[in-house]
Amino acid sequence: MSITSNVSPQWLEEQYQLWASDPGQVSPDWQAFFEGFDLARQTPTADRDLAAKNSAVDSLIYRYRDLGHMIAHTDPLSTAQTESAELNLAAFGLTEADLDRTFYPLRFPQQSAPLSDIIALLRETYCGEIGVEFMHIQDPVKRDWLKQRMEGNRNRPEYSRDTQLHILEKLQEATLFETFLHRKFLGQKRFSLEGGEVIIPVLDSLLNQAAQSGVSDLIMGMAHRGRLNVLANIFQKPLENIFAEFQDNLELAFVGDGDVKYHKGYSTDLTLPSGHHIHLSLAANPSHLEAVDPVVIGKCRARHVGYGPGGKKRVLPVLIHGDAAFAGQGLVAEVLNLSRIDGYQTGGTFHLVLNNQIGFTTSPAHARSTLYATDVAKMLMVPIFHVNGENPEASGFAAEMALEYRQRFGDDVVLEVICYRRHGHNEGDEPFFTQPLMYEKIRQRPPLHEIYAERLSKNGVDKQTISTSADRITARLEEALAGKPKPQTDIGFQAKWTGVQREFTPVEPGTKVAAETLVKLAKRLTHLPKTLNSHPKIARMLKKREECILNGEGIDWANAESLAFASLLIENIPVRLSGQDSQRGTFNQRHSTLVDQKTGQLYVPLAFLQKGQAAIQIYNSMLSEAAVLGLEYGYSLETPHGLTIWEAQFGDFANGAQVIIDQFIGASGTKWDRSSGLVLFLPHGYEGQGPEHSSARIERYMNLCAANNMQVTYPSTPAQLFHLLRRQCKLPYRRPLIVFTPKSLLRLPACTSTIKDLSEGSFQSFIPCALPAEQVEILLLCSGKIFYELQAAIEDQKTTNVGLMRIEQLYPLRYEALQDELARYSKAKRISWVQEEPKNMGPWPHLHTSLARILGKLPDFCGRRPASAPAVGSHRRHLEEQQLIIDAALHGKDK
Repeated sequence: MSITSNVSPQWLEEQYQLWASDPGQVSPDWQAFFEGFDLARQTPTADRDLAAKNSAVDSLIYRYRDLGHMIAHTDPLSTAQTESAELNLAAFGLTEADLDRTFYPLRFPQQSAPLSDIIALLRETYCGEIGVEFMHIQDPVKRDWLKQRMEGNRNRPEYSRDTQLHILEKLQEATLFETFLHRKFLGQKRFSLEGGEVIIPVLDSLLNQAAQSGVSDLIMGMAHRGRLNVLANIFQKPLENIFAEFQDNLELAFVGDGDVKYHKGYSTDLTLPSGHHIHLSLAANPSHLEAVDPVVIGKCRARHVGYGPGGKKRVLPVLIHGDAAFAGQGLVAEVLNLSRIDGYQTGGTFHLVLNNQIGFTTSPAHARSTLYATDVAKMLMVPIFHVNGENPEASGFAAEMALEYRQRFGDDVVLEVICYRRHGHNEGDEPFFTQPLMYEKIRQRPPLHEIYAERLSKNGVDKQTISTSADRITARLEEALAGKPKPQTDIGFQAKWTGVQREFTPVEPGTKVAAETLVKLAKRLTHLPKTLNSHPKIARMLKKREECILNGEGIDWANAESLAFASLLIENIPVRLSGQDSQRGTFNQRHSTLVDQKTGQLYVPLAFLQKGQAAIQIYNSMLSEAAVLGLEYGYSLETPHGLTIWEAQFGDFANGAQVIIDQFIGASGTKWDRSSGLVLFLPHGYEGQGPEHSSARIERYMNLCAANNMQVTYPSTPAQLFHLLRRQCKLPYRRPLIVFTPKSLLRLPACTSTIKDLSEGSFQSFIPCALPAEQVEILLLCSGKIFYELQAAIEDQKTTNVGLMRIEQLYPLRYEALQDELARYSKAKRISWVQEEPKNMGPWPHLHTSLARILGKLPDFCGRRPASAPAVGSHRRHLEEQQLIIDAALHGKDK
């Protein structure tokens, strides 16, 4: 509200007269008001007009920086828009008469200049073939850096003749590679890069600049479009090997089932012309376009953590997206959101959006609700560069500036190269069916290397030089086609994976820990610093944990887990646990990270066990499954000798990450020869909490099991978990480990272990019946929580002829050992499988065939009837159903 509001003119005049005679007679606010009023009255009209004009020019400058990209010529298929109502002189109260007038703009490269020169600089900088969105960035330091960087050279690079010829050569390599494949392997899918060849010189420039700025590792993720071209011309994968894959040569026999050539990963070490060395890695990717994004972030996170301080600048994640996928797939937003979260950030990702202006057959108008495909990235307040894909120099310059920004500020950057797709979605697709107008324009466009060659020719480059370069590339392609494949050097079990075997072997390594060591660790975990103001309940809980260890019994799930972590850490095996609420634990059980009740500072007891121990990382993740699980999978690929765990808040929430589970965790070994030791903690158990908080969907993981590709377990005691986690790090091979973890058992007095179980035992794939075999008339096979309910019922009913046997590892099933054990119960009158889950869920659908083969007949089934939802919503009905299962198991009653 104005100071003059609600005052009469007469009163205002009286106050003015008082101020004129003695300023002290009015308040300081009114003194300031009248001083300004008098100054304005004394200022000549001409000066006031000039001040208004200068202010208008400042507004014009701001508007160009903010909206200049709207009329930038970034689309090679459209005529440049030269005017915009928002940038018209009249919109600022300026006229053409002001163009020759000299102004004094604030925060501008020139302290004074005619308006025409000011506009020329702004149009060349922001409305050429590079359009930049950056004024949404809230940090003035970052905005000012971009202004100075762009306006200083007007976003117009000046490259040497040698650099221009090198750009031309990379364009020729990109295009001639595609046309060669088309001629030699007619009809085979390759997902051509034609129309977007400019990314080859862009990536070439990027990796050279990255190496010069201190990057030692460039980790890339991309979908199938242009992947083979990138492998050939950036990663320098031998052309002979690429052609052999097209020919499907048996000489390049693969491990497992393999995958199509445009999904495979590749790694190499390059020495660049500058003399710098750089490691390049292209992550294997399924057809789920953006699924690889978090995997790359996880790999980079692990690498820079391994490098220590300064590691973020040494490791560069590069993600190449399509326009439709970047705008359409939610995983992109999830990955962007990870970029500044502690425990997940990587120092900035370089996002290269290859905008073909089409998604399969879908036009942009139907693919997004935003102006740009990149608008989702504005959530991060980072610069977004839009560049014309037919200007390779502008594209390379924008990439260099984006990388410089990333290295300086540690933020993500986005470079959108607007181009087109010369063919259909694949080479056998007819794009004229759905986009006839667009593809008529594309048909008339010459290849980019010819456009750029013509430009260089006009600037004095000899045409013979241009044709000689093309001939040399073609000859190299022909020579490679006639040659033999090079020996494969990119094997998944070298470097960090040295010493880890590819093959699965049914071994049980030693996992016990001396009781004295466990007592020592327990004391370190429970004796807190005197300066820590811990919560009283937490202090009592820790004291109870210590007492259980000292007494040698009553060790619960969280206590055993903590001891497993601690024992690995002092053996120099790093541990990383990540998930929603994992620091405390969804069920208030873990309390790995304590909060000072007065200062809010965090204290992690596992980090202070002894000098020289391995690192412990326990993070609460953002509310995402797909991105976080993908990241942890990527992390596990880089840390084969560590323990990496992703924990679901509830087991069934993992279905939000089903793509990661199906495509990477379950199948990466057989598709790409890439093993992972990632552990999944999936809380599971029926306690009447409804369909979404009961089942971790055991059946889905069992359905993925084949050829010993992963381990699926449902441990029923704290000691079993202890040995299982230690075993995961000591096996000679690496396979993903699925652990169905408890909820109600976390505090069940019967679900505890002794220190002897930890110090003398090992993981048991099945826990035999406690009764003598000759006493057992009814043998109940089960897994997990239902055991304790059956055991309680047997004790209540004083039953003496019912034996309980727990199968703790559901896959791979220890078939021969299980067969030998079950043979002891050949005189049992009934053998039943008991589970909480419906008959079409849980272990039964996949376990019953193995049990039938072992027993010679199908065991009886005791569980819920087949259902479409895992559990009922009514707690009363849950209890009724649970009791029916128990009765059917013990007494053979028909439900």
